[in-house]
Order: sequence, then structure tokens, then C-alpha cells
Amino acid sequence: MRATRAGAAFVAVAALVMGAGPAFAHDDTPYVDDGVLDSGKETHNHHAQHSEEEGHLYPEGTSANVDLIGNLDLFEGMEEPGRIADVSAYGDYAYLTAFWEPECDRGGVYIVDISDPTAPELVTLVPSHQGTFSGEGSQVIHLETEYFSGEVLAFQNEICPGYSNGIGGMTLVDVTDPTKPKILVEGAGDFSNAGKAQTKANETHSVRMWTDGDKAYAVLVDDEEATDVDIVDITNPSKPVLISETDLSEDTAQAPGEVHGDAVFLHDMVVKEIGGVQTMLLSYWDGGYVKLNVDDPANPVFIADTDFAAVDPVRLEVAGQSVTPEGNGHQAEFTNDDEYFIATDEDFDPYRVTATMADGTEFTAIQGSDVPAIDEGTSLAGGTRFVGLACDASSIPVADAEASIAVIERGVCDFTVKVQNVEAKGYDGAVVFNRTGVDGCDTLVSMLVQAGIPAVFVSRTDGFRILNESLDGYTCNDAGGTPVSTAVGAYGQDVDIKAVFDGWGYVHLYDATSMEDLDQYYVPESQMDAYASGFGDLSVHEVATDPEDELAYISYYAAGFRVVSYEGGQLTEVGHFIDEGGNNFWGVEVHEHSNGQKYVLASDRDSGLYILQYAP
Repeated sequence: MRATRAGAAFVAVAALVMGAGPAFAHDDTPYVDDGVLDSGKETHNHHAQHSEEEGHLYPEGTSANVDLIGNLDLFEGMEEPGRIADVSAYGDYAYLTAFWEPECDRGGVYIVDISDPTAPELVTLVPSHQGTFSGEGSQVIHLETEYFSGEVLAFQNEICPGYSNGIGGMTLVDVTDPTKPKILVEGAGDFSNAGKAQTKANETHSVRMWTDGDKAYAVLVDDEEATDVDIVDITNPSKPVLISETDLSEDTAQAPGEVHGDAVFLHDMVVKEIGGVQTMLLSYWDGGYVKLNVDDPANPVFIADTDFAAVDPVRLEVAGQSVTPEGNGHQAEFTNDDEYFIATDEDFDPYRVTATMADGTEFTAIQGSDVPAIDEGTSLAGGTRFVGLACDASSIPVADAEASIAVIERGVCDFTVKVQNVEAKGYDGAVVFNRTGVDGCDTLVSMLVQAGIPAVFVSRTDGFRILNESLDGYTCNDAGGTPVSTAVGAYGQDVDIKAVFDGWGYVHLYDATSMEDLDQYYVPESQMDAYASGFGDLSVHEVATDPEDELAYISYYAAGFRVVSYEGGQLTEVGHFIDEGGNNFWGVEVHEHSNGQKYVLASDRDSGLYILQYAP
């Protein structure tokens, strides 16, 4: 746990009117662009649940203490698997964001009339800009300022894969009359990426609004900078003003290797007034969960953060397995009494690798994203050969009988280029080791890489060990370090890289004052290796806490909708719902309906809206 302090990691920004382009320069650090996982946009897996390839956890449908009140299939007769993302609600209307899958021209927000919750009806689609989609964090709030009176919808903008005409930032829409939405501003955000002349705001992964007296604000997840907590004054929602940018990586990061992946960036956030203090709760991926004082949004103040345990508590409990936690702090909400917050660690890969060198040295390796997985049916073992940076295919020696695995140094070009180059030279797999400098050395990054062979990432130290480099006098730091002396084409140690099941993502209950991890909840099947494939994604995604009762509602992708009690500081399942044919739940929202009933809305990625009610 880090001590409470103010300002050390923050970059305050003078008021800047959106849309004017970069008006000043500052010391922002752009994200590494070689294919390292470093933003929320890159975290989501996109498996369709309702397909011939995937089975369902409960094929015939099942529920306990949960009633299905109504649902709306937006694509009946013309399925669009993966098209729906998050859900929010205000009054008699629900709002569903439109993701980029299965094909993307533009996304936006579907507005659904839920005045009759048993028979929801589509009203309209608020389209995003061409080449743009929406995912996390749509929200509607009431604004009462000198500039605007009514309801405002906010949604974020990210650019569709393969498109160049999309936009970033956020879009604000007047939905005072949801049947006639009016866009107030489109693509508002941070135009101040260092060294980059911009006509578009940085891509934004999520957005959250709040009011404080007669002022209104929004916080955006910046996909393109390390200062990724962007706060905007939206008191005049037609003319948003960027007022601060914040980097929490130093405040939150644990020592390299303590969390499986070492990827530290903002993913999602909420804001709630607690004890008279506007408190922002941020999910900072492998950095854990953070509280900020945003009473003065132009100058956020760090309050406290969580640290992940030395050993993953669920794997230790379930299987006696001693492994580092996956991390992946995705989303969190305070409970109604503010005593706790409940947090979801999203993890789409139920395997991690165990790796050993020929001399018996064990090492940690992180699997690449879009490459053949090392799992129960696939391993990577054999001789190794150093191929340098592997950016120039002509300089890479061809694989031979002595070495089938390429050892590559990170740097100069992106991971996909490197791995595809060695694949073309006949290698069966790749081991990429870290460079020197910032984000280098023993940091274990997650590679965003596409290739037809397995590829893993290891620390620079372990890369040196594989190559039989001497570690006498070895150094590595932000400023540089010991260069590789091994010649390109030289052979290294044999390696044996296998898979071990480590479960899917699960839920934490934290003490909101001490930031202590009190308990965890998981769907039992998600921690059984028999369910590692063939049953859809069994990871948790989002949580919504009940405004009155000691309950939380959870979207668990293919494991359905779950209700848990946190009474007494322990998480206990008290209800669940999975429709016949399965579900693929992304978003979840508690909603007090105009009829006086409390419902929970859940968004199914492959169909649309479910309206549920907990009924013990």
C-alpha cells in the first residue's frame, strides 16, 4: 500500500477549449507503439457466445432467485454477434452502446423504450462518427447549469480496426426527449498528445460524468497517453474544456513480476461523493484500484490504492496453486454505505505458461495475444537461436534441426513484424525478451501480436540467460544497460514452455478505507480446467451495486448474470440467470423504474437488452 500523497505523478493542464487542436506542449509520455498492451481499447476479447464453435455453460437455461421481466433482441433474424457492448438507463429509457463487431462502419448508442419493462422497444440509434465505435461506459445524467437544463448522454469514441476516418474523444447528446436526441458535441477530448499535430482527440475507452453544485465534469480514459486520466469541464456541454491530465502509473505499479503482466493503465472509473469529498474510484489494470480526491478536478489528489496479493488467493483456495495474481483490474463500484467497493478482474486466458531452460532455470513468460495459444494441447519446446531484432527478414537465419525457436530482442519494430518474420523463416515459435530503457528490463509486457506460431515475452534478464550471456556486471535501467553480445545466428539454451490452467477472471470485495482485499467470488466452473474451452468465456466483466441492499449484480459473459451478497464482508452467490441457449453478458445496471420497481438491466453482446429482477 502506498502512502497518501498529492501531486507527484500528476500533470495539471490549463483550461483548453476542445476542438481547437493542440494549444501547448507538455511533458506527456506517449504510449509505446510497438504492440504492447497499454490501453483499455486492447483489453477486450471478442468471442461470440452464440456460435457453432462455442457451447454453453447451461444449454437448457437456468435461474435461481432471478426473474426475466423482458428482453429485446435487436438483431432477430439477422444476427450480429458481438455488436452490443455496455448498458445504462435513465427514466423510461435504456441506452446500449454499439461495438465494432462483427463488422464496423459506425457504432453509437441504441435508445430503447422500457416504459413497459415486459416489452422493451427500440426507439432509435444515435450514430457515432463514421469509422467509429462505442464500448464501455455510456451514461445519462441530469444537468442543471447556467448553460443547460435537461438530460445528457455521454459515450466514448474509438476507431474501428482498419479505419482511418474515425474519431476519438467523447460525444455528448441532449436526450431530454430521448425520441429526438440532439448531438451537442462530437469528438471532444484531449488534443494535446506531445509532438503530434492533431485534428482528432485521442481515442477514449470509457467516460463517466458527475455534477458538483452547479458545475459538471466528465472523466475520460485516454487510450493514447500515459497521462490517461483526462478530466473535462462539461458545465456547458456544447463546449467542453479539458482541465487536467493525470498519470497514476508510478503510484499504482507493483514491482516487476509481482503481477502477471505488469501492464499499468486506466480502464474504467466511477465518481461518488463520500463524506463530503468527490471521490473517484479508478480501475488501473495491473496497478489495481485507486481512489482520487477530485473536489478540485483541475488538481486531483491521490488518496490510496490497492496492491494485488503475492499469491493469487482464488487459485490457492481452489487448487492449492501458488501463482502470481493475473491483475487486470477492470471495473469497480462503491457499495451503498461506502464501506466497501466491489471490483472485477477480467481475464480471458484460463492458461499461463510454465517455462524451464535446459540448465533447470525456471522463468516467467507471457503469451502473445493473437497467436496459437500454448494450452493443454500445445507446448513449445526445443532449441533456440538468437535472431537479433528480427525487423529485417533478410538478416534472420533460417530455422534448422538444432533450433526451432527464435529468440528476439524487443525494439525498433513492432511485435507482429518480428514474429511474422521468423515464422516465414521456418521457426515453430518465438521468445521475445525486453529491451533497456523505460518499460524495459524486467518488466513483463503483454504483446499484441498476430502470427501463426506461438510467441511469448520474457524479461531481459531471462533473455540473457537463454542466450547464455554472462550476468556479471549486468545492468538495466531507464537510461540503458548492458547490450547483447551474442552474435545473430548463435544458439542458446533449449527451452520447454508448457501451459498450466490458472482460471478465468473473478470478483474482489475491498475495504474502501484500508483498501484491503477481504474476499473473492468466482463461478465454480470458471476455476475448473474441464471448462477451459467449449463453454464460452467464463470471465467476469462488470459489477453494479444495489443502492439499498447489500447486493451486487454481475455480468459474467458466458457464465451469465450473477447476484452476490456482501453481508458481513463476505461474497456469497444468492442468485443467477442464464437464458436457454446461453448468454454473453457485457454490461449491468441497477435501475429504479418509474413504476416503483427496481430492475437490473444486462446487455447481451449478441442480441441486446435483458431486464431482470432479483426475487429471493
